[in-house]
Amino acid sequence: MNTPRTLGTPLSPTATKVMLLGSGELGKEVIIALQRLGVEVIAVDRYPNAPGHQVAHRAHVINMTDGDALAALIAQEKPDLVVPEIEAIATDKLAELEAAGKITCIPTARAAQLTMNREGIRRLAAETLGLATSPYHFASSLEELEAGAAAVGFPCVVKPVMSSSGKGQSKVDSAADVKAAWDYAAAGSRVDSGRVIVEGFIDFDYEITLLTVRSLGEDGKVITQFCDPIGHVQVQGDYVESWQPCRMDPVALERARDIAGKVTGDLGGLGLFGVELFVKDDMVWFSEVSPRPHDTGMVTMATQAQSEFELHAKAILGLPVNVALKAPGASAVIYGQHEAAGIAFEGVADALRVPNTDIRLFGKPESFARRRMGVALTTADDVDTARVNAKLAASKVKPVIVK
Repeated sequence: MNTPRTLGTPLSPTATKVMLLGSGELGKEVIIALQRLGVEVIAVDRYPNAPGHQVAHRAHVINMTDGDALAALIAQEKPDLVVPEIEAIATDKLAELEAAGKITCIPTARAAQLTMNREGIRRLAAETLGLATSPYHFASSLEELEAGAAAVGFPCVVKPVMSSSGKGQSKVDSAADVKAAWDYAAAGSRVDSGRVIVEGFIDFDYEITLLTVRSLGEDGKVITQFCDPIGHVQVQGDYVESWQPCRMDPVALERARDIAGKVTGDLGGLGLFGVELFVKDDMVWFSEVSPRPHDTGMVTMATQAQSEFELHAKAILGLPVNVALKAPGASAVIYGQHEAAGIAFEGVADALRVPNTDIRLFGKPESFARRRMGVALTTADDVDTARVNAKLAASKVKPVIVK
């Protein structure tokens, strides 16, 4: 039987130590949630002064795709839990360490391996679990991609098997566009595997994220709970706004929960999963899953009794969770707009004057035009009003270069 962890005192021999691999804005909120429970947190990222570095007990900068460097750091810190927060990690090394009994990986090393690689998770969903997905082919060369694109039909979407946040992803309208898509995918891959997936289009009405939490019940057995569905809009594969709850046909919601339960049940372990799904009427197709908090789920910082970050922190420690919705709400992304280090933000006061609004600025040390630097969060009596107000608040925050 599983039991909740006994929580110690940070920076003492009794400390409960968690190492986060990836310390961006999502990791930062997980760290804050863990800190509130007296957990000692070690934040790791590929660049210094990442958002999570700024709130952790200790910070390290390493190339997390270097298995030897990762193993050496784990041996140095001896964490009770290793929590991947991004995809670009030497997951084979995590699996090796887990098999040797040297780490507990959240939710499991196998889950990290499968979800880092679109091929692994797609084959699991479609071929092992028999879930409905878009038509797809994998390709390791331009010639294979040309054949795969012809098989799924145009238009289609090409993605690196290892990337995130839309990097390397492109829409292909005709055979003439395939070469450019192949080159773009290679440039956007987190780990250069030289392999892509080409997906046929599904005629869907909307897409959702169904946050799914595996936690311990009173009897020590794993239970699965679902947050209210989150609707979202993506541009170039990256989320720009989200809202909760997303209105759904009751049959579609039941099917979405069934798919999410099957996928997360197979991946196993404890924690929160972001399951992305396509929906049309009462039909549902599996898209992707992240075994960690999801960017579209930032809206839960406003809408839920416990945000997705609190849910993840509590679940991985074996503690009870509460997935209840407090109020309808929405989020809208604040982009950097500039290519510069150490930018500043004007208009925050104006943004906060929008009713029932809050702002999160992530503290990223360097800005890019399309880099997510913050988010506006709102609640309202209904989702439509919340969406309008979130976008209004986000538009009032102006990134500026300080001379």
